[in-house]
Amino acid sequence: MVREKKKDLHIGAHISTRKGFYGAAVTASAIGAGAFQFFPKNPRSLILKTNVDWSDARRCAEYSRENGLLSIGHAPYPLNPAAEGGQQDVMVEAMLNALEIVDACGSVGLVVHFGKFSGKDPLQGYKNIIQCTNKTLSRWRGSALLLLENQAGSGSQMGTTMEELARIRELSEYPDKIGFCLDTCHAFAAGLWHGDDWDEVEKRGGELGYFDHLKAVHLNDSLYPHGSGKDRHANIGDGYIGLEGFKSLLASDVVRGIPLVLETGSGPDGTHRKEIALVKQTAGAAGKES
Repeated sequence: MVREKKKDLHIGAHISTRKGFYGAAVTASAIGAGAFQFFPKNPRSLILKTNVDWSDARRCAEYSRENGLLSIGHAPYPLNPAAEGGQQDVMVEAMLNALEIVDACGSVGLVVHFGKFSGKDPLQGYKNIIQCTNKTLSRWRGSALLLLENQAGSGSQMGTTMEELARIRELSEYPDKIGFCLDTCHAFAAGLWHGDDWDEVEKRGGELGYFDHLKAVHLNDSLYPHGSGKDRHANIGDGYIGLEGFKSLLASDVVRGIPLVLETGSGPDGTHRKEIALVKQTAGAAGKES
């Protein structure tokens, strides 16, 4: 029997688009990355980006394809799928705008935070997320997926479990257009992952079907202890998760073949070159050479 070849680990970092989308892809390659994340538009604003350089986006897609680079876009921070009323229409337009750009760049998908809801009935918040994503995806014809990201629990307890994310996808009218992005710091802060029980996390996620649709990972250590609910990233090995915790995660087949992106502080040279090398070394120590 022929053994199936394991997929590669695609380790990278968040890259600035100051030099354009194509420039971000070139920068990623230059620092030894196999993946990168970028903001398709202003990360602080929901205002639509209309002056897109589509030729630059196409060059990004072509370069990434030729060099085996995987990428993901990150939605603006104010984007909240749990919003109500007229604000929901604003969210829909912002998501469609960002999806169009990341799709042109050849990206796997657009990472969107699960959402926060401050109303009296938490169930309404979940209904809003389903409604907002349905409105968006009913109009979306591209290949890029909407990637729901788990949350740390600060300010809202929504979206802190794999059960919630899997259920939202299940209840969607367009499940095939939805995937997941696992943030390791958020998972640790929310109590989803203890740092030393990855096998249990993987087993539970497998039972839920969560890992069948995992399309990206935000690779972040945690500045605060397990269960803190605080979304504060630390560089890999410098936080409470530690290198041993990441070693078990990187040994898992569920993180192969998808972008694993650092959202941590850059090194003395202004890049993540050294940290990417450390993650590769850690993966190698786990017996899973990238």
